[in-house]
Amino acid sequence: MKPQFIGVSTPQQKNIYVKTVDKPVLNSPLHFHDLCELVWIEESYGKRIVGDSVADFKSGDLVLMGPNLPHIWHNDPVFHQSATDLRAKAVVVYFPVSFLMSLSDDDPTTLLLQNFLHQIKRGLKFQGNTRELLIDQIQQIRSTTGLKRTAIFLSMLNIMTDTCEYEFLTSNTFEASLNEIDNKRIHTLYVFLMENFSSEIFLKDVAQLVNLSPNAFCRFFKKHTRKPFSRFLNELRIAHACKLLPDKNLSIAYICYQCGYQNLTNFNKFFRLIMDCNPSTYRNRFK
Repeated sequence: MKPQFIGVSTPQQKNIYVKTVDKPVLNSPLHFHDLCELVWIEESYGKRIVGDSVADFKSGDLVLMGPNLPHIWHNDPVFHQSATDLRAKAVVVYFPVSFLMSLSDDDPTTLLLQNFLHQIKRGLKFQGNTRELLIDQIQQIRSTTGLKRTAIFLSMLNIMTDTCEYEFLTSNTFEASLNEIDNKRIHTLYVFLMENFSSEIFLKDVAQLVNLSPNAFCRFFKKHTRKPFSRFLNELRIAHACKLLPDKNLSIAYICYQCGYQNLTNFNKFFRLIMDCNPSTYRNRFK
């Protein structure tokens, strides 16, 4: 990927920086920075791209990303309508690697923290009781300062380094590229696809967005995202299908067309390819 470096402003060079987000829409560009970032989505939903991971996000999601991991959060189109009263609310906790590594000089703790930092290079999505415990402490940490904030963070760190209740976001082969030359093109493509995946999308039209021929575009996209354009688009569409399928009031045919597929055959084919099961089987998990 070719993301944009964004320097996170941490007042007075604090080791732990907490930002509360409350705005009509999440609109940061595809970016990376040199801090670890823990994000709790308090109220919002849409599409999230972290490294080579493409997924939907919703209220309650809790994600931790290591330094220099490209990411973008983009609300679904309904958030961009002028008449909506929807809000994007989140709490973000930033902390530098140097702060973690300065906490202790004993070998077992240093090894534990090094392993933790290695894991979060891929991004983690916390689940289960771990997610609940961390959200409770995030609600506390945003209203504290000084030693109280540090004490709560250390408690959170203890939970995060001692849990197995998470899923990795990126593939184990993903490596971020920090060259910014193609950032504008990649960002333009991501935003277009996240806002238009439910419509029929033609390769020549997407290529034209970034002033490339279809063949040149395919090479460009695969080089910078580590996956073919068709795979990326299908992952985006199937992620949206997974969000809709638990609603038993929506037929599978309806969901198929809402996700941009023109027939059930293709929908079922790509759903099985990406989720390793068919849509009906996936839906039955939510009985």
